[in-house]
Amino acid sequence: MIIIDSIQTIYSSLLESSLCTISQVRDCTTILQRLSKETNVSVIIIGHITKEGALAGPKVLEHIVDTVLQFEGDRNHVFRLLRTHKNRFGSTDELGIYEMGQRGLLAVANPSKMLLNQSDYQSSGNAVGATLEGQRPILIEVQALVSGAVYGTPQRSTTGFDLRRLHMLLAVLEKRCGLFFGQSDVFLNIAGGLKVTDPAIDLSVLSALISSLDDVVIPFTTCFAGEVGLSGEIRSVTRLEQRILEAERLGFKKIFLSKFHAKSLDFKPKEIEISPVGDMAQLYDCMFV
Repeated sequence: MIIIDSIQTIYSSLLESSLCTISQVRDCTTILQRLSKETNVSVIIIGHITKEGALAGPKVLEHIVDTVLQFEGDRNHVFRLLRTHKNRFGSTDELGIYEMGQRGLLAVANPSKMLLNQSDYQSSGNAVGATLEGQRPILIEVQALVSGAVYGTPQRSTTGFDLRRLHMLLAVLEKRCGLFFGQSDVFLNIAGGLKVTDPAIDLSVLSALISSLDDVVIPFTTCFAGEVGLSGEIRSVTRLEQRILEAERLGFKKIFLSKFHAKSLDFKPKEIEISPVGDMAQLYDCMFV
């Protein structure tokens, strides 16, 4: 095995260009690829990334190599995610979750258990969502705080969640459920430092917001999985069976999901109750009235 750290520091004397130029990076990568094919030796190339997280240098670098892996993570959290952006030999939906410790990166066997609240104290504004990272089902905790606007203009702040989608979900609550956040600051946090883009997290986000607004505690044995549309309807999500089985394995007793998908489920879990709901108004009546 050959490990190059990094490709920007490698140069070929056959080229007249200076170090770190596009031609040097491209041609050195091509030489390493030909070496790997001819000698059957694996070559791992480490490349710099830009501030936006994209691979630095020419885009052709990604076309030359067979697989592109990228580590993601926040320096303030211990978790690191290994994502596959390109893979000529398999799926790109796989995800590796690691924990940074004194001995380096260690694989996390049960990430859901580590991302959930392990305290006995339960407060309003917390909800658990069944999401997917790649093909792996993970249950994560959504934390919301709704309080009166102190400075006149309400604040909207998110960590690990798209701010524009939060604005849309708040508009759905105001229009379809009659809950008003116009004079309140709204803060939303995805516990563990993860960044979630799975639309199935919508239902848990809205439940956490309602829980904080009405100061009602959601039972810690309840979780949610569903996408919310603009009309307030709860839409079905992919790989629902995997999400339910993961929630059942972690000891959850009830899961709320779309009633349109619940009818087509091929199995009935033994240890967890499935609660199908059609829209946000029905969920509000079930949970907070």
